[in-house]
Amino acid sequence: MRATIRPWLLGSAALALAAGAAGLEQATAQGMMAPPKTIKIGFISTFSGPAAAIGNDMRNSFELGLDHLGRKIGGLPVEVIYEDDQIKPEVGVQKTQKLIQSDKVDFVVGYIWSNVLVASLKPLIDSKTVTLVTNAGASQLAGEMCSPYVFSTSWQNDQTPAAIGTYMNQKGVKTAFLMGPNYIAGKDMLTGVQSTFKGKIVGQELTRWPDQLDFSAELSKARAAKPDAIFAFYPGGAGIQFVTQYAQSGLKGQIPLYTAFTIDDLSLPRLKDLAVGVPGAQNWVNDLPNPTNKKFVGDYKAKYKSSPSFYGADTYDAAALLDSAVKAVHGNLADKEGLRKAIEQAKFQSVRGDFKFGNNHIPIQNFYLQDAGKNADGSYALHTVSLIVKNDQDKFHDKCPMK
Repeated sequence: MRATIRPWLLGSAALALAAGAAGLEQATAQGMMAPPKTIKIGFISTFSGPAAAIGNDMRNSFELGLDHLGRKIGGLPVEVIYEDDQIKPEVGVQKTQKLIQSDKVDFVVGYIWSNVLVASLKPLIDSKTVTLVTNAGASQLAGEMCSPYVFSTSWQNDQTPAAIGTYMNQKGVKTAFLMGPNYIAGKDMLTGVQSTFKGKIVGQELTRWPDQLDFSAELSKARAAKPDAIFAFYPGGAGIQFVTQYAQSGLKGQIPLYTAFTIDDLSLPRLKDLAVGVPGAQNWVNDLPNPTNKKFVGDYKAKYKSSPSFYGADTYDAAALLDSAVKAVHGNLADKEGLRKAIEQAKFQSVRGDFKFGNNHIPIQNFYLQDAGKNADGSYALHTVSLIVKNDQDKFHDKCPMK
């Protein structure tokens, strides 16, 4: 009897398992038990034209951040949709709307240009899409257009040039001539210098953006003004052209140049000796000694055979910050209030070391003096010279209604 019952029991068990598996498949197909959620991230930057190197550095850094997280955010698989804004506000807002409405992304990351960001803020805020801005530092985002759902891993535009203005005071500069492109960030940069520089501004020029690459007329005006120093903000390819023409005009040996976002790890390999001796300020330099930064820089060089820039560093941080927030809500992306609070707490390891948000979701952070130098192997690198400003908070935070 025992021999007769056992096969029947085994057969019944097998049938039950098969039925259970079939039921699970049917439940999954009917939506009763969904497969693991895939996090969709929309990423907006510039991937074409002269500024493509910036966008590519941001993308490379974000991809490296995902590699370091096992290609998951908060333990969930990730899909990233990259969109090119072409440095055009109208294209940027169209791509933002596409990501939100058609692709139905869970998060938006990126934005280089302040004018593109400002144009895109309304659909981001209206949809309550959790957004991490990794470069653009428009004063509107820090002030009256701040949002509970929009964060920055970079800065407010005025902060970096304000640090340079402080350094110019330390160097005894009494008069300065200011130059930058005529768009939101360019205007913010010149305002930032003036907010801390105690000397006299003897002239300033706002040039066409983004198509002007000849600065000979403006450099002639600077020479004629006979300032103690020139301050310039020209990111990307425009920065390479500006520094080259500054040196070719003979001004490098006559009037010192101070910069923000003009000489970086992307432009330095092309500028080489032309960049040596031209100081700049930044919230991150590749040689910051914390373990997270060492791993980021080392692995980036190994994977991409080049050095990351501050654009990439701030974007790499965004991946780790998102990971910490999704873990905090145990993968429940519908809990936007929980996600918001978790991002505000910023419990992640930053390439900058300690990381803290102000009330307006702009980081409170250090700004360093950086300079270019030549290595023993003939290559060039940016190095941290000193700390200019410690735990700096942007001046627009009191205009933000969030407290």
